Amino acid sequence: MAASFFPRDEYFMRLAIREAEAAADHDDVPIGAVVVHEGEVIGAGHNERELRQDPTAHAEVLALREASRALGSWRVLDAVLYVTLEPCAMCAGAIVLARVPRVVYGTTDPKAGAAGSVLDVLAQPRLNHRPAVAGGLLAAECAALLTGFFGSRR
Repeated sequence: MAASFFPRDEYFMRLAIREAEAAADHDDVPIGAVVVHEGEVIGAGHNERELRQDPTAHAEVLALREASRALGSWRVLDAVLYVTLEPCAMCAGAIVLARVPRVVYGTTDPKAGAAGSVLDVLAQPRLNHRPAVAGGLLAAECAALLTGFFGSRR
């Protein structure tokens, strides 16, 4: 996939990385996400599955919930979702349902990625929405968070 990035993408991905780092405070996998609308962060989240004991408490889902509240709508239009790891099938489904127009992710997920690695939910032609996707932004930094986290547990 030929990734197309814009000047402010790196800035917002660094905010997502900061969110991912916050997951370490409660022993969650360090994945972070931010939703940006008209140049402002309207939603942010990091994995909280361990903290909440909730299998749906992924960074993207939490950020989308916050963004929806900020916009007063379940449709998260005119927005970009930045996430440090390629979305899984659940998160990709939520992105499609929220009608997010653009997704930028850091590193690929060869085990559960649903933006082209294992599945490609975000480009599924039978679904009613297909966001633009750009992957690989600050991939090495995003991957290092994960390898550091899992390396300390082995």
